[in-house]
Amino acid sequence: MPIYITQGHYTREAITGMIAAPEDRSKALKKLVDAAGGKLLSWYLTFGEYDFVAISEFPDETAAAGAVLAAAAGGGVTDLKTALAMTGPDAMKAFGKAGELAPSFKSAGQGKSGGGASGARTQTSVSSTGGRNR
Repeated sequence: MPIYITQGHYTREAITGMIAAPEDRSKALKKLVDAAGGKLLSWYLTFGEYDFVAISEFPDETAAAGAVLAAAAGGGVTDLKTALAMTGPDAMKAFGKAGELAPSFKSAGQGKSGGGASGARTQTSVSSTGGRNR
C-alpha cells in the first residue's frame, strides 16, 4: 500500500485539553486510519514547524484524503500537510520514467529551441483544504 506522511498543528484548545487530561492521540488516529482501510505505521509528537507527524499506509489517495479530512473536521488539528512517500525501488522507477519523458518535454519559456529538464526543484503537496500548493 502507498505510504503517506501527514504533519500538522494542534489548536490551542486541543493542547489545553490534552494538558488538563493527557491522552495518547496515536490510539484515536489508529482507529481512524483503520476505519479508512489503512494502517498507522507510526505517530510522533514533534518539535519544530509541526506539532506531530503520522506515517500511514492507505490503499489509495481517496482513503488517505478521507482520513485527513475527517481529522480536520474534528477541529482539534489544523494546517495539515500530507505527502506521498516513495520507497527506494519506487523512486528508482520514477526516475527511470522521468528519463524517458524528459527529452520530449519543453519547459516554460523555452520556446522551440529549449527542452528537457532544467535542474529546477519543485515541491508539491496537498493541503487539508484539498488545494495544491507549490
